[in-house]
Amino acid sequence: MKLDIDKIRNDFPILKQKIFGNPLIYFDNAATTQKPNEVIDIMSRLYRTQNANIHRGVHLMSQQATEAHEEARRVIAHFIGATSSDEVLFTRGTTESINLVASTLSQLMKRGDEIIISTMEHHSNIVPWQMVAERYGFVIKAIPIDNEGNMLYDEYEKLFTERTSLVSVTHVSNVLGTINDVKKITAIAHSHGVPVVIDGAQAVAHLRVDVHDLNVDFYAFSGHKLYAPTGIGVLYGKREWLNKLPPYQGGGEMIEKVTLEKTTYNTLPYKFEAGTPDFIGSVGFAQAIKYLNTNDFDALIEYEDSLLRYATEKMTQIDGLHIHGTAEKKSGVISFNIDGVHHFDLGTLLDKTGIAIRTGHHCAQPLVERLGVTGTARVSFAFYNTFEEIDIFMEKLKRCLTILKG
Repeated sequence: MKLDIDKIRNDFPILKQKIFGNPLIYFDNAATTQKPNEVIDIMSRLYRTQNANIHRGVHLMSQQATEAHEEARRVIAHFIGATSSDEVLFTRGTTESINLVASTLSQLMKRGDEIIISTMEHHSNIVPWQMVAERYGFVIKAIPIDNEGNMLYDEYEKLFTERTSLVSVTHVSNVLGTINDVKKITAIAHSHGVPVVIDGAQAVAHLRVDVHDLNVDFYAFSGHKLYAPTGIGVLYGKREWLNKLPPYQGGGEMIEKVTLEKTTYNTLPYKFEAGTPDFIGSVGFAQAIKYLNTNDFDALIEYEDSLLRYATEKMTQIDGLHIHGTAEKKSGVISFNIDGVHHFDLGTLLDKTGIAIRTGHHCAQPLVERLGVTGTARVSFAFYNTFEEIDIFMEKLKRCLTILKG
């Protein structure tokens, strides 16, 4: 199936607006993606016609909402290749998913145990581990990268000792675009008897993810980077691990029975879902996946890769422009700096022309320091972007450079 880009763009109403009088060119998809009409419409309809607290009501709307929420869980489980929907936990996003694992798994570890992360992690996959390390006396080690942005797997394997208790790394770098070999990372860790957590925030919208095939123990991702709402995310966990972990939060829904003296906990996945769930967010999430599935996902991946290659070729023709992250296996992210130009100034000026990019350290300060810069400008693509938009971006980028360089 060939992608119909014009039709796809018509499905995203925000792309029709103008910014400072210019047509919007949205190149900040690694930060968040835009939402198709199908997602916006179903969420609006549910609030108008079916809003109820799920799992607790005997009335019709509550039962309908409950079924919609659990069907969303099944849709997401199938999308990522989970063995059972019971292995899919709803959270507020990747950050909360990783915090859930850090908070609970750390209770099963011992002082002096070691956690392996990598140099290219987002803060959401650094800070939670630092917090539990400080609290419980763990040691954090980081996998180094080379100058192209590749993870050094030989060095990774050398980090393991008898005290290594966890590996937690990103699937795709939000700065470099590097696609890490998750199967290899997991196989090495499992050979040492160590579980693996994967930050999949940048992967699920741009790669085929099959958690069963990858054999990961935990996989975290967010709805808003997958054309779904903000404030809803997923933690996939193997059933045997989720059964071992203690609850993350206490309250309604995660209980089986409560007395004033003792509480017993609910079965999976509800043991980890305290409080009123965002069933409208979960349904919106599932609808985004259904929307993606109306397209050929392999064609989508190939198209985004062609956008990346086209933009990379164009940008490397600009004198003084340096791309950070040139790994052979890379997703649609280009971080760059230009000699004599501050990334913030460039991003601000491009915004005035209607082009939205990201600037700064991208919540990955250790990586940015490894690159030897204070921050970068970053363009990141989705399947509603076009080659024409890249051409316009290049034209306006050159105009901005003329202004900024005098």
